[in-house]
Amino acid sequence: MKLLVRNLARTTTEQEIRILFSTHGTVTQCDLVLDQETGKSKGFAFVEMPDDSEAKAALSALHESRVAKNKIRVKVAQN
Repeated sequence: MKLLVRNLARTTTEQEIRILFSTHGTVTQCDLVLDQETGKSKGFAFVEMPDDSEAKAALSALHESRVAKNKIRVKVAQN
């Protein structure tokens, strides 16, 4: 299941996101979206988890949780 993580602090790294979601299950891919010109975070990322039940657990646990003072939003990504 592919999840969209929004409202990330611009300082949050891909590794921090991977660690955050790994506490709820296996993460096969984590892509922090970067601005092509500046190379800085755009404040959102995609996280892929192969097990749907783990992905749903991560979604319910992490949606509207605080990460680096920002309240993040997690939802199922549209393909």
